[in-house]
Amino acid sequence: MAKNKKFNRTKRNRPYLNVLDFMVQEKTFLAIVIVGLVLAGILTGYGQAGMWLGFFFAAYATVANDSIQSLGTFIESNKNKKWWVLWLFVGVIFLAVVTFSWVYFDGDVTYQRLLDSDGNSKYPHPETFGFFQIIAPLVLLILTRMRMPVSTTFLILSVFSADTSGITSVVWKSWSGYIMAFILSFLVWYLSYNTIKKYFKSRKTHNAWTAIQWIVSGTLWGVWVMQDGANIAVYLPRTQSLTEFIIFATTIFAGLGLLFYLRGDKIQEVVSEKARISDIRAATLIDATYVILLIYKLFISTVPMSTTWVFLGVIGGREIAISLARTKKGRKHRKKAGKMIFRDFSSAMIGLFVSIALAAGANPEIRSAIGETVSGWF
Repeated sequence: MAKNKKFNRTKRNRPYLNVLDFMVQEKTFLAIVIVGLVLAGILTGYGQAGMWLGFFFAAYATVANDSIQSLGTFIESNKNKKWWVLWLFVGVIFLAVVTFSWVYFDGDVTYQRLLDSDGNSKYPHPETFGFFQIIAPLVLLILTRMRMPVSTTFLILSVFSADTSGITSVVWKSWSGYIMAFILSFLVWYLSYNTIKKYFKSRKTHNAWTAIQWIVSGTLWGVWVMQDGANIAVYLPRTQSLTEFIIFATTIFAGLGLLFYLRGDKIQEVVSEKARISDIRAATLIDATYVILLIYKLFISTVPMSTTWVFLGVIGGREIAISLARTKKGRKHRKKAGKMIFRDFSSAMIGLFVSIALAAGANPEIRSAIGETVSGWF
């Protein structure tokens, strides 16, 4: 009886033990966040200092969070490769893509993602940076550490938006991207499941698959940089000087090296848990579906888009298609797939609400517009 009482007390106290365990395990990370918040408070209202602090936060936070979509399958299916080989491959592509944009668009590294159709900035570069603008990447880091695949585009660009149109346009483009990705991925995997199962049954793969996957992954990474490079560059002047460009490029290049050294860190688990994602052939099909959609969305408009939502659509459509196509253990897999999709989608929505809250805190006009919208509901 005494033993049962002890067990019940331990069970009741488990949430507190989990919180303490988390704080002990993540003490270094929590210390970095606290120091970052203090620095953000000190440098709020300062121009250059606040700009560079926000940029350095954004550089690592953006790459770390978005590794799940642009590099996650590449990292997962190349576990046997040396980390620095993968880093140099991805890093050189990054340098080539941003250098071309910087030269071709006269100092703009974002492929004009931060401009509207008239050439005006939808996300003005502030003379002084507010507290919410500086800490937005820190919030992203915290959510990343919790293995939540949130939208970097919403979380960071929203605090720079001149008005609510800068947010709603991104939301609608991202929603359509998610739906398109889910449907396309579902059709690809459901209609070809038996063929894939037959020819992918063997664990041994032809060497040609490695070359194909690296080409597809390299293309995906390049297109991702064209789409999401704006999430980092938004902290810097819209036309960068040579010095600013060198700092921009080398900082992200070094951040990629750390990312590959850590093999994607904690957010990588969101990819690793999916069905047979480490198979290079499956990873190639996922990336091919993803890159087709990104290329399409890249050229139909210059409006920024949440590539995270598109990726979640690709992964979600695949998981549902596989669960429905399976004849054995299909019901069990459907339940598991449903939970994973719901969790990932919930994380994306949490990120959206946090983004709107940060935008409201950073911009009085957005705060007023949201207040008017909410009051109109009642």
